[in-house]
Amino acid sequence: MMCTSMGFGLLRRAGAALLLALAFAAPAAAAQCGNDASGFNAWLSAFRQEAAGQGISPAALRALDGVTYDTQVIRLDRNQRHFSQSFEQFAANRITAGRLSKGRAILKSQAALFQRIEQRFGVPGPILVAIWAMETDFGANQGKMPVFRSLATLAYDCRRSAFFTGQLLDGLRVLQRGDLSLGEMRGAWAGELGQTQFMPTSYYRYAVDFDGNGRADLIRSTPDVLASTANYLKGYGWSGRSWENGANAGALAGWNKAGVYQKTIALFATKLSQ
Repeated sequence: MMCTSMGFGLLRRAGAALLLALAFAAPAAAAQCGNDASGFNAWLSAFRQEAAGQGISPAALRALDGVTYDTQVIRLDRNQRHFSQSFEQFAANRITAGRLSKGRAILKSQAALFQRIEQRFGVPGPILVAIWAMETDFGANQGKMPVFRSLATLAYDCRRSAFFTGQLLDGLRVLQRGDLSLGEMRGAWAGELGQTQFMPTSYYRYAVDFDGNGRADLIRSTPDVLASTANYLKGYGWSGRSWENGANAGALAGWNKAGVYQKTIALFATKLSQ
């Protein structure tokens, strides 16, 4: 269930991630944004030059070859319907018996992995499993849209050009670093990647290689997915083992700014622990 990408995904793209994106985007902001496709090719050409000036390699920039403006992405961006449901309705639709059963089985079968992650990052397994389930149904629904087309379209679009220019630059950095191949960089409509739906700036900043294969793979590697999610929460101030009664509210807000989403993660984790 792509709940974050379709209704909530951009709510958590704030705070440090936004500041980092704006910092990276500053020189590239010189490329002129637009509100239709007419200036896209000129914008993309200017962006390439500015990205090269920020250290993006020619090989990585080839990811932009043939990239076109995507009107579907613009329609989705303009028609986000943020939740109007009550907490009870929202949670009931997401904390299902099937997900709880699968989540508990994962916590049991992967107990050693969760112990290692908690020892390193301080985040307990039930929170990670709750996020994993809510974001993509344990990796089943990661999205199939070409990330660079989505990000280039949104970076060119004037509504949030600076933010998405930073995301586009960091998407290229993820590719250049070798975490994912170009073909693997497919995700949700706003550029979210992987089994817990990281925006590229978060991917570049928080993704970790926890399985030891030399790259941070949030598409296929369960250890990398869960450890990176824990690292993200740690980066937003997670401390201790508790998530109830407002504990670690700031870290959960760093994941998603919507209160109903935070409360649902916490309730999901509590039910997984029972």
